[in-house]
Amino acid sequence: MTAARTALVTGGVSGLGKAAAARLAEDGVTVITLDVADGADLILDVADAAAVHAAAERIGPVDILVNSAGIVGPNAPLWEIPVEGWERTLAVNVGGTFNTCHAFVPGMRERGWGRIVNLASMAGKDGNPNMAPYSASKAAVIGLTKTLGKELATSGVLVNAIAPAVIATPMNANTGPDVLAHLTSLIPMGRIGRAEEVAELIAWLASDKVSFSTGAVYDISGGRATY
Repeated sequence: MTAARTALVTGGVSGLGKAAAARLAEDGVTVITLDVADGADLILDVADAAAVHAAAERIGPVDILVNSAGIVGPNAPLWEIPVEGWERTLAVNVGGTFNTCHAFVPGMRERGWGRIVNLASMAGKDGNPNMAPYSASKAAVIGLTKTLGKELATSGVLVNAIAPAVIATPMNANTGPDVLAHLTSLIPMGRIGRAEEVAELIAWLASDKVSFSTGAVYDISGGRATY
């Protein structure tokens, strides 16, 4: 990189967020992790807009924002999903992404440089059965990314999303075995992905090497991608 950068990685204590934080640090980026779990530099809920904005005031300028915080939500047919499960999944996965972008984009615009990487999912493109809240939330993250990418297109701030297929992370420990088996069967490579593989794509999208891509969705799916 041409200059020292600071990154905020949400969900940075485990899974894709942890892998991304480690990979960015390898590139000399100063990484701040945010999570609801112990061990994060900032412990707060991304769904809490006031807490996110207060954290932004405390930590100061951030050049790279990786929105990895997310939950799977309930696994059931839509008509059996509790309303609170629907609302919580969207609050974290969509509301959390909105809240961090809302808090940190103004500073990136002022400085004329920024990279935002939002973690979407193949579920946001295909719609996974028995995962309506998760699928809908990730489709919303894709729409948010495309919109914000256009709004910031001439600002020096680039916004892209990643759509992984199933990745071996603690988050998927709560996904039903039958659901995981079905999702794995959709992957032509015949295996689930590794967090480190996704982290490589995140690191590239967070770097100066990306200059003509914004509002895009990058599949990392072992061949599952359909469009």
